[in-house]
Amino acid sequence: MGFVYRIASPSEYLAITGYGINDVKLAKKAWIAPGQRCTRFDISPVNYTFEVQAMSAEKLPFILPAVFTIGPRADDEECLLRYAKLISPHDKLSHHVNELVKGVIEGETRVLAASMTMEEIFRGTKHFKQAVFEKVQLELNQFGLIIYNANVKQLEDVPGHEYFSYLGQKTQQEAVNQAKVDVAEARMKGEVGAKEREGTTRQNAAKVDAETKVYTVKRQGEGAKEEARVKAEVKVFENEREAEVAEANSELAMKKAGWEQQARVAEVEAAQAVAIREAELQVEVERRNAARQTERLKAEHLSKAVVDYEMKVQQANWELYNRQKAAEALLFEQEKEADARRAAAEAAFFARQREAEAELYAKQKEAEGLAAMGQAQSAYLSAMLGALGGSYGALRDYLMISSGVYQEMARINADAIRGLEPKISVWTNGGEGGDASGGGGSAMKEMAGVYKMLPPLLTTVHEQTGMLPPAWMGTLTGGPPTSS
Repeated sequence: MGFVYRIASPSEYLAITGYGINDVKLAKKAWIAPGQRCTRFDISPVNYTFEVQAMSAEKLPFILPAVFTIGPRADDEECLLRYAKLISPHDKLSHHVNELVKGVIEGETRVLAASMTMEEIFRGTKHFKQAVFEKVQLELNQFGLIIYNANVKQLEDVPGHEYFSYLGQKTQQEAVNQAKVDVAEARMKGEVGAKEREGTTRQNAAKVDAETKVYTVKRQGEGAKEEARVKAEVKVFENEREAEVAEANSELAMKKAGWEQQARVAEVEAAQAVAIREAELQVEVERRNAARQTERLKAEHLSKAVVDYEMKVQQANWELYNRQKAAEALLFEQEKEADARRAAAEAAFFARQREAEAELYAKQKEAEGLAAMGQAQSAYLSAMLGALGGSYGALRDYLMISSGVYQEMARINADAIRGLEPKISVWTNGGEGGDASGGGGSAMKEMAGVYKMLPPLLTTVHEQTGMLPPAWMGTLTGGPPTSS
């Protein structure tokens, strides 16, 4: 074989090895001598699309969609040599090269994300992308590759871990709440005059009471609506399962009927086969009788010895033939009986298998329903806790009120002291014996007496039951009350 002249296209290089070349020679065009091998490889970049799953320092998973345009470094001969040795034997779009690039990008992204918190990643997205670009480029240099372009899209949540979604909802809710606070402050500043403090106090108290009532009624309505919806879904699910069970039973009954029909047909065929064999045997008997009559006539003309001999031979053959036919009929009947038993066994096995599959499916759906109910209750409690400002005490009081715990406690306490003589404590403000002339002054004293009676009453309730009053009513800071 002589010399061959090879020319590469604008986006290609020739990699020449063999006689007279120490390592690898790169060229755009060259003469290929005998004992040398020439390989073409393309240096045009390729787009690699990935969805990298990483985890932050707080163990919060997220998805980083990215599109990298990667190719060999054409302006560096050393990088081209590394690419020709390591990557060019494989197709650029092959699974091997794709897994190599994907492994480098995912590894560096996960290492970098593990050293940063989710807040740092989210607020410093530009710096995070640049850091990923630099880390990946360092690893790709050893393969002679360069990143021409890297387009990192917006961070996404992993299904089941909606961090960014909740973060956006939190920001939106904070803005709404701040706007409400600003509006309330502007209205409050609009009040002027001597009645400003008194009017503000009454307005806030009425607002809190009204909002509490509206919120309570709204939540009760939502709870009732959700309960009705869940019951309806459960009923629909039960109806669907009952329909599937009925359909399975109907299908099984149809198959049983078909198998019974086949068994009966087999029995009829067996009976008919026996009848046919009996008819054939009867014909054979008649034929033998005719032959015997013929032989009898022959015996009248032949010697008695010959007749006796032939009769014995014919009789022996007849008995052998009868035995063979009886054995064949018995074998045929046994085969048909075995086939019928096998069909019945297969039908019973299929029925048991369908029943087991139906029971397993019902158990799986029941488990899914319990899991969905648990998730709904968890979401409901989280929403309630967020609406109450993160106060676990307020959430506990609301749940106890809505579930009737206080009413049940009152009933139990009433049953406990029924028929007893309870101790009754009466608190006074120590100044009720004054002058009661003047209706306005007397009414204010009555109201003052009621307010002075509340602290010792709440203290006594706390000492006897361990329960504290709600935060909006006040806190207990004094000592135990004095009773008279």
